[in-house]
Amino acid sequence: MNLKPPGATAPNPDDLLVLLAVARTGRFTTAAETLGLNHTTISRRIAALEKDLGGRTLARTVGGWELTELGRKAVRAAEDVETAVATISEGEAEAGRIAGVVRISATDGFSAFIIAPAVAQLRRKHPNLSVEIVNVTRRALQHRSGLDLEVVVGEPQVHRAEAIRLGYYTLGMYASRRYLDDFGTPAGVKELSAHGLVYFVDSMLQVDDLDAPRRLVPGMPDALSSTNVFVQVEATRAGAGIGFLPCFMADRHPDLVRLLPGDFAERLPYWMVLRPDSLRQPAVAAVAQALRRRMLEVEDALLGNEVLDS
Repeated sequence: MNLKPPGATAPNPDDLLVLLAVARTGRFTTAAETLGLNHTTISRRIAALEKDLGGRTLARTVGGWELTELGRKAVRAAEDVETAVATISEGEAEAGRIAGVVRISATDGFSAFIIAPAVAQLRRKHPNLSVEIVNVTRRALQHRSGLDLEVVVGEPQVHRAEAIRLGYYTLGMYASRRYLDDFGTPAGVKELSAHGLVYFVDSMLQVDDLDAPRRLVPGMPDALSSTNVFVQVEATRAGAGIGFLPCFMADRHPDLVRLLPGDFAERLPYWMVLRPDSLRQPAVAAVAQALRRRMLEVEDALLGNEVLDS
């Protein structure tokens, strides 16, 4: 992987690992605590890395620091450095001990699009690894007995746990082409009130960040509600109503049309939550790294910036 534009110098591996810590939390202060450094040192190391690479690796947002395109490339290199250091520190015998069962709690869509392919690739190298996925859409648990790792939507408020921001995805309004032929295409937000909504069961929704359609279009009646996002997608394709769906799932279907993208592009974060000691377990650490890598690989699809092949 070539990170160097013309005139840039090779980055310091230690600085890459500092960037990796910031990318996982979105905050200099949290990264400093994780690495046992102070905020000033983190800032200085990031500045040194950006000087070596000849460009910005981070951009400030309301929710914290986010990676630029150059930053994403640097983080992929940093993960390789992290893996190499772990292998040296643990020895070949330790590196080969990525085995056993890792249990994950996550949403349906994340499990299918991120966890499944990430684990499939990981098991090619570590066939003794087994992953169990519990599908649920909820807030992060305060006590995660029996779980090694949770993935939730929205920033978790947890104690005695490590929370790592994995990245973002976008929700948009979709309808099937046949539905639009039969009932017309809404020209604006107000016209949506004449159409039924396909979305989560309101009374069972535990995640405040997912209340967007009821907040943005309060007059839109429920048509079909389900706790399973795959049911929501198929109901929308079948013409049950207009669905508020993850772009990375809806864009895979050519029979679905995205509506009013300028008005409906709800960007939400995925966060990973672990017990403080979990990342010291080789199998859990390997799965966590595989999920981060997959998130970076498919970032455009998650954000609705590209249409996937069906």
